[in-house]
Amino acid sequence: MPHSLPQSEGGSAPPRRIGTVAFLGYGRFGAALGSLLGDAGIAVRALDPGAEIHGAARAGSLPELVEGADLVLVAVPVPAMREAFVSLRPHLAPEQVVADVGSVKTVPARAMAEVLGAERPWVATHPLFGPASLARGERPLRVVVCPNPAHPDAVRQVAALFERIGCQVLEQAPEEHDRVMAFTHALAFFIAKGMLDAGVPAGAPYAPPSFQGIAHTIETVRVDAGHLFAALHRENPFAGEARRRLINALLAVDRSLDIPTEDAAPEDLAALSIPDLGSLSPELRETRELIDELDLELVELLARRSELVQRAARAKATIGAAVRDPLREARLMESRRRRAAELGLDADGVAEVFEVILRHSRSLQERRSST
Repeated sequence: MPHSLPQSEGGSAPPRRIGTVAFLGYGRFGAALGSLLGDAGIAVRALDPGAEIHGAARAGSLPELVEGADLVLVAVPVPAMREAFVSLRPHLAPEQVVADVGSVKTVPARAMAEVLGAERPWVATHPLFGPASLARGERPLRVVVCPNPAHPDAVRQVAALFERIGCQVLEQAPEEHDRVMAFTHALAFFIAKGMLDAGVPAGAPYAPPSFQGIAHTIETVRVDAGHLFAALHRENPFAGEARRRLINALLAVDRSLDIPTEDAAPEDLAALSIPDLGSLSPELRETRELIDELDLELVELLARRSELVQRAARAKATIGAAVRDPLREARLMESRRRRAAELGLDADGVAEVFEVILRHSRSLQERRSST
């Protein structure tokens, strides 16, 4: 699973700050990312004969694009990346970093390793957002940055750049990334494409809530990055396996649905059940079991607290004290809020829990005093 990049060690120098970014390829995504960089005060230039370049300095050639740039971002289709790296290689200075922004990582990472090697620093990245998601203001913005033992400083530079524009940076190896994307990104496109071709009415006003998430996926595929569909499947080495597993699973469900319930074998009925997340993830199942144990402990603690509350009610009755003690309640709430904050919890949320507990306590004492 991806995880946040580790912070630099205490004695190491901060990464060299990137001031100028050059884009080779400036389509819809490149322009959207370039706009984010420009808003953060980072100089942007671009080379793309097939695009109208706005908000960036237009370069007329590869040497002009690369000259003086701290980072060269290759934002061309994945099948064209190797040729792009080969074209860039003669114009790069030793300190200039090259990074790709493709949705598949094993192919670009392998191409950069072979073309740029140890002589020119390179980093494989995948921004997990697109032009439409940026236009909708969706947050947080996440970016996968792949580790590169040959160029760790370059990885830190690129990660710091993405953090400067408000992105959460995650670290994930190229193969691990592609395996996860095959069963998430690529399959989402695959399902959405099939539903579009089947004529699914995405805009139907009577569509149930269960369909809204699917409709959003279909719209994202159609608007955000429909041109990625073929590359996500042809360039990702794990996409074929993901498609086959999905198709086989759907065929099994389809066959089971055609069998009348009274004629269905146990395995047919099992094929129609929808497993919860716990059965799909051992880690989730274990975590849920631990939560259940803690919940039972909380109930036992509430029972013990109720016994103490009733003891307090008897003591109050003996001395003729009122059930409510506003001063003590205020001190109790402040103490619980302060302790919640110390533990990193939402103090307001914890206070709401104790409001319920106090109401229950008062109810117990009032019933005690009325008997």
